[in-house]
Amino acid sequence: MEFRYEAERIYLTDDHGRMAAEITFHQRSDRAMSIDHTYVSPELQGRGVAADLVKAAADRFRARGLKAVPVCSYAVKWFAQHPEEQDLLKNPSV
Repeated sequence: MEFRYEAERIYLTDDHGRMAAEITFHQRSDRAMSIDHTYVSPELQGRGVAADLVKAAADRFRARGLKAVPVCSYAVKWFAQHPEEQDLLKNPSV
């Protein structure tokens, strides 16, 4: 499984070129990225793909010196379950 990277999303397509999974994020004016959407197709659910997407986004933000502002419910949950990533949050609440 190889993710594709664009400016405001990381995604995965299936063998037919259809969207299989994605995470989207948007640059804020304060050197932070809002994570606003995650999607995993029914065929891939339960395989940890959503977690891999959030981790890939977190790694990308860290490498670029950006903070994360999770907005979508999955990203909020993921950060709450990964205390080792709390320093990446713009306003840690956990």
